[in-house]
Formats: sequence, C-alpha cells, structure tokens
Amino acid sequence: MTDHRRLSRPGTTRARRATVLWTAGLLAAVSLPVAMSLSDGRAAAPTAVSEPAPSAPALSWQSCDGDFQCATARIPLDHRNPRGRTVSVAVMRHRATDTAHRIGSLFVNGGGPGAQLAGFTAAYRHVPATWRARYDIVAFDPRGFGESTAVRCFPTTEAESAFLSAAPIGFPVGARETSAWVRTWSRFAARCTKRDPDLLQHVSTADVARDMDLLRQAVGDPTLNYVGLSYGTLLGTTYANLFPLKVGRMALDGNVDPVAWTQASGGLPSFVREGNDQASAEVLKDFLDLCGKASTAACAFSAGTPAATRAKYDTLLRRLRQHPVTMGTPPDTQTCGYACGVLSIPLGSVAAWPEAAGLLQQMWEKSSGASTSSAAAKRRAGTGTPSPDVYAGREQFLATVCSDSPNPRDPRAYEAAARLAYARSGPSALDPAWATEPCAGWPLGKDRYAGPWNRRTANPILLLNNTKDPATSYRKAVTVSRTLARARLLTVDGYGHTVFSNPSSCALEHETRYLLTGALPPADTVCRQDAVPFS
Repeated sequence: MTDHRRLSRPGTTRARRATVLWTAGLLAAVSLPVAMSLSDGRAAAPTAVSEPAPSAPALSWQSCDGDFQCATARIPLDHRNPRGRTVSVAVMRHRATDTAHRIGSLFVNGGGPGAQLAGFTAAYRHVPATWRARYDIVAFDPRGFGESTAVRCFPTTEAESAFLSAAPIGFPVGARETSAWVRTWSRFAARCTKRDPDLLQHVSTADVARDMDLLRQAVGDPTLNYVGLSYGTLLGTTYANLFPLKVGRMALDGNVDPVAWTQASGGLPSFVREGNDQASAEVLKDFLDLCGKASTAACAFSAGTPAATRAKYDTLLRRLRQHPVTMGTPPDTQTCGYACGVLSIPLGSVAAWPEAAGLLQQMWEKSSGASTSSAAAKRRAGTGTPSPDVYAGREQFLATVCSDSPNPRDPRAYEAAARLAYARSGPSALDPAWATEPCAGWPLGKDRYAGPWNRRTANPILLLNNTKDPATSYRKAVTVSRTLARARLLTVDGYGHTVFSNPSSCALEHETRYLLTGALPPADTVCRQDAVPFS
C-alpha cells in the first residue's frame, strides 16, 4: 500500500498541494442491487429489497484551477438507504485534449487511503500525454477525506498535532514510549467515536467503490476505466468484484492482496499480516548493499562495502536510540531518534535514495559529534510544509483502514506482533506492527467487503508490480493475479513502490497500449526499470 507512515498535508491552493499519495515518496449492465446481493460478505437486509437503488448524482461542472473542472456529488451515506442522509463527494477532471478521438473517462486513485484532489493538478502533468489526449482524467476525494464529507475529530490540524504530541513519532520504542502511545491513541479513538458515529459506519472501501460506480454513471460512461496505485488497487479489486459487468480497462499498480487485507489471521495487525515488514526489510538491505558498492559521491552513507555499510547503519540506530540528534535549521528543527533513523529512508522512491543517504550521513556525523557541512544545512533549510487549508487528520486514514481490515482489539497484541516481526525483519518491522494499533479502540464499520474476489469481469485487468516493492511485495502481486478471475501481471524488474513512481518506459508502453486498445502484454512479460539506484 501507499506508505502508511505518511499522510498528505495539502498546501494553500490545489496547484501547490502535491501530495505523497500521487508522487509516492516525495511523487455492467445492472445497477447496484438494492439488497446488496453481489456476494459482498454481508447478510442482505430483508426489507431493503423494496427500496429504490441509488440514482446517479447530477454533476454541475465549474471551471477551477485553470483548465480543470470541479463538481460536488450528493450520494447516500448508506447505499442501502438511498432516501436517508447524504454525503458530498468532491470531483475534479481535465477533459480529453484530443476530443475527436476521446475514449471516455479514466478514473484515477493515487493511493493512501487518502485525499486525491490535493495533488491532482500537479500529478496531472505526470500522466502520459497519450492518456490525457484520449481520456477525461477524473479524480475524487473519497468520502471521509479532503474536500468531501470528511471524518474530522479536531477543529484544526494544529489542534490534532498538539493532542498527538503526547505519543512518540512514528512508532514506540521501549516500555515508556509504548505506554504513552497506547494511552494517547486510545483517547484519540474515544474522541473520534463521539464526533460523527454515523459517518464512521460508512467509510469503507466498499462504500467508496459504490460511490465510484455512481460517479461513472454521472459522467455517462457505460463501463469504468480506472488506474489505481497502491491502496487504489484495493479500491479497484473491490469495484471489480462488486460490479464485474461494469469493468472496462483497469490497470492496478503496486498491488494489495485483498484476501490478506480483509481476512484476520493469527491475531496479527494488518500490515504485518500483509508482510510489509518483510518486503521493507528486503529493500532496506538492498538499499544499504547498493549504497556500499557505490562511491560516497553517489551514496554519501557508503562505508566502502555492503557489509560495512549495513554495520554502519546498525551502529547509527544504536546511537540514535541512546542519544537522539537535532536535525534541520531553526525554526524547522526536529529531534531525531531511532524511529527517525528507520523512517527517514523513502524506500518506495528510488529517485530519492541519494538524498536519503545524505540525510543518514548527516545523522551519522551529528551522532558522532561532527558538524555537518553548510551545503547540507542549506538543503535542509526551507523544507517546511505549507499550512493546510483542507483538513487532513490522521483519523481519515484510520477510519477506512480500521473499517476494512481486521485488527486486534487488545493493545498488548501489537507488542507481541512487534516482537515477532522484529525477529524476522529487524528495524523494518516496528512501523508496520504499530501503524494500525489505533484500530484497537476504533468503531467497526458496517459496510466492509470481504469477498469473493474471483468474480469474472467483463474485461481483463492489467496488474503491474515492481519485483522489489517495499510496501506491496511482488509475491503478493502474483497472488492477486491468481485470485482475480481475469488478470494479467506485468512484472517490472526494479525497486520502489509502484511503477508509476519509479518509471519503466517498457511498462508504460504496455500499459498505454492496454488503456487505449484493451490489448494485454504477452503472458510473463518482464520489463526493466529506467533508473539504476545510486548510478
């Protein structure tokens, strides 16, 4: 999934709000049955059959942000109760630039789960020109996020940050931090539960998939054409199994295993169950090994050999745990301890690896008492995030994740999971083990979809995955390709989270051909990544 350690923090205008959700590391013929009889893992309410199905919302498009168009859809909070409370869903699009050869709309979701419109105008420039020519590119903030009806537990993000300052940043290390973490997030969940309990019951991925089908109807498309990255692949597979006859051309990049995500196993938290700790540990080892083979000009943290560089990193983490260092220049300074040393490496973005190596080297010098260079200080200056004008609290991410994916209700289970995962994955284990601990006290939603996942779709689905993805492992992508009824996996030999964020010209050519013509790449096709780490 998109790196669960980071949430988008929008800036002051849509044009400035380039979020990690899009830049990932720095970038059927039947309407919805009223009784929800599409094998969605829930018992249909007997009285629901008499209710009319939700109708497509009317979209009144207005010009916004230059050549873009914006609209707001009113959609039922509960799709089983179309006459009840409604929520707003903010939608944005850019019309096809080659109107004479327009195919239709292409819905996009850059992952998260999180707001999409914040970074949409910036991300649009990175969408291949051939896609922009033939499709209207459409994005929307899912219910619960951003400019749509949002889950909101605090009046401002500053108020939320002040509340969460009692908990350690990233994940807890040691008994004292663990106690503070559990106490703070328990109070957080209790506060959120009281704010809008009805909304929290209806913010699952299945709710969003049903919203997307209504939006498909609203833009006049007979089938859904869709590109989903990271969490967006889960949204895609959910849609494909709720509305199999409405699947058009669907490309899913950086694939979440929907079975592992929705099925409890061994009392493990979601990201440990998904194996994120193991995938991250594998890529972290490669990051350090490749750095060790490179010169310090290419990788500032290199110690000359892979083994020496791994040993240097282990030493750095021990130093940071004992004596955190202060990084940055006033007023943008940060105390950086063990968690910072782990989370500061954006494993999902190969292009960012040299800069991350430079940051590690600065930590190394600080922890050894040496002063960092003025050039490094200049690189750190002025990196503060603009003040947000759209609320983007942590609770929005949690509301969907905790609704979708079973997690232990006992906080002690996360300590046990952290020990288990650390034994198999080392430092990379702690963030995945603790990321969903707030779900221990979170209310359970009503609309979670848990399968089946093998409904035959009207058209085949294209899956893309890097072989060394730290968030959505290649092994899981293979599993997804075998789980879905009609899917083909395009393998990219390379590093990072999603092919979109770590480009492969070969993969882009195949994906573009599929989106424009429906032609799948030959079975067992393997492409190479364009960039070479630390080259």
